[in-house]
Amino acid sequence: MARIIDCVKLGKKAEGLDEPPFPGEKGQEIYEKISSEAWQEWLDHQTMVINENRLTPFEPQAKKMLEQERNKFLFGDGADVPEGYVPPNEP
Repeated sequence: MARIIDCVKLGKKAEGLDEPPFPGEKGQEIYEKISSEAWQEWLDHQTMVINENRLTPFEPQAKKMLEQERNKFLFGDGADVPEGYVPPNEP
């Protein structure tokens, strides 16, 4: 049976993640407060941020930037779209 949480990103009750996305306090907070739908939205946004900014995710500076963007996206007012981003054409 799915675990239902009050998702702070979506502002509604939704299905939670099956497990914390990574170890530590922040992973646990995301597990408790972010739905699987909102987490997938973040993963899609994160991919766009990595690609548009040509980040190497394992570099310390890129990790820090992604952590800040993740916190803004999931718990803040939302993250910004990188400058010059052009969304792909939708069918």
